[in-house]
Amino acid sequence: MTTILVIYHSQSGNTKKMAESVSSGINTVDNVIANLKAAGEATIKDLRHCDGIAIGSPEYFGYMSGMIKDFFDRTYEIASSNIKEFGKPYVLFVSAGNDGQNTCVQVERICLGFSFKKVHEPIISRGEITESILQQCFEMGQTIAAGCDLGIY
Repeated sequence: MTTILVIYHSQSGNTKKMAESVSSGINTVDNVIANLKAAGEATIKDLRHCDGIAIGSPEYFGYMSGMIKDFFDRTYEIASSNIKEFGKPYVLFVSAGNDGQNTCVQVERICLGFSFKKVHEPIISRGEITESILQQCFEMGQTIAAGCDLGIY
């Protein structure tokens, strides 16, 4: 069974809605399951045992959520000791109050350190979460799930 780890942080509920939509898309692909976790609950074990990762963060002051950064901080030392094991495909979604661009830049920079491979352009929701954004998240989930299941990534 292929597993995609979906980590997110959400205070307003917006990023959680996006994460749930990504997870729903993942779960539509046969032989693939989403492991949906709040960033504070996700562990190195979750990262080690997934085939891909979806990262969801709100934008705070032009930066990622502290809980997303905390996840990276807690897992990097172990991951960096075996980069081949952790060079996984990833996707990113951001709930932004501003433009979300710097949040993406900062997350993508950290993902390079993990040797993660970006397989989809980030989805940025500016303001309210719309049905269109949720559909894009759903489709992004399907994309990473299908690619991981087929061994494309």
